[in-house]
Amino acid sequence: MINYVQVSHIGNVRSINEDSVQVCNTDSGYTLGIVADGMGGHQAGEKASQFAVETILADLSALEKGMSSEALQAALSDAILRANDVIYHEAANNEQYHNMGTTAVVLLMNGTQGWIGHVGDSRAYKVAECKAIQLTEDHTLVNELYKNGQITEAELDTHPRRNVLTKAVGTDIEVTVDVDSVTLGPQEVLFLCSDGLTNMVSNQHLGQIVGMQEVTLAERADRLLQLALLAGGDDNITIALFELQNDVVLASVKEWDS
Repeated sequence: MINYVQVSHIGNVRSINEDSVQVCNTDSGYTLGIVADGMGGHQAGEKASQFAVETILADLSALEKGMSSEALQAALSDAILRANDVIYHEAANNEQYHNMGTTAVVLLMNGTQGWIGHVGDSRAYKVAECKAIQLTEDHTLVNELYKNGQITEAELDTHPRRNVLTKAVGTDIEVTVDVDSVTLGPQEVLFLCSDGLTNMVSNQHLGQIVGMQEVTLAERADRLLQLALLAGGDDNITIALFELQNDVVLASVKEWDS
């Protein structure tokens, strides 16, 4: 089994928390994590992220046990696409929610193997040996400028348009979803987060804190949160962490020794 923890905070500046998060084990034995960071003005962003989490959770919680890796990948993508449909049509039919949208980063694990589905700039990382490796690619204007050689890597975090997304869930009638495979091994941690964390905390500090195996997951999540708040807390901050339970780690070690 996989241990997990979630935390979400309004931050020091915003008047409303537009992030939503859900982590759970489904009845069929899958581990699921969803982080969504909404946008669209007063209450619309909050609704968009809630719609995304509720829709994706409902679809993936209903998955049957023992599905193939290919089927899980397709189900993950389909769940995010359905969230896109729900949010887009809610926005089209309710003037209050006009132009709302959200990021979404979703983890679906079957034991130690799984998939990450992703739209926007909320991120997934793997931490091993106190080093944070970003698993998702930001769908942002500055990332496109960087890939095209128009800005340097150093400018990614300081560019005045660094928060402009190139795609999001619910803003357009169609969206493409990035889906990548992932594994979780002993002494490793997977984590999902909104940009309220990554805009405030460096990759080096992310790796150092999440990699503290002697500290509980809840304590590590709280330390990340407090660091982001101390750095300014300019945005909502949301974090979800995942690691193998000790009995799973011990079983893996015994299998290796044999």
